Amino acid sequence: MPKIRLNITLDDELADFVKIFAAENRISVTEIFRQYISALKCRAEKDNRKNFFPNSAFHKAMADVQKKLQNGTAIWHNYNEVFGE
Repeated sequence: MPKIRLNITLDDELADFVKIFAAENRISVTEIFRQYISALKCRAEKDNRKNFFPNSAFHKAMADVQKKLQNGTAIWHNYNEVFGE
């Protein structure tokens, strides 16, 4: 699929956060937006993505993570805490 350039405007604090988050997770800012918008699209189209998780253990793990994120019990760590760099 061809890609297009999209310019967005964010306040300084939010822009700084997304840049730091991307660096700590070793992904691009573009990828953060791509994943978030893809998730919104799937939700809007009522696509629960079960077809993308053929392994039931993986699907359960993803569901558990989603539940923790939704109810606020997820414990966050930065890149250095996880990988010790």
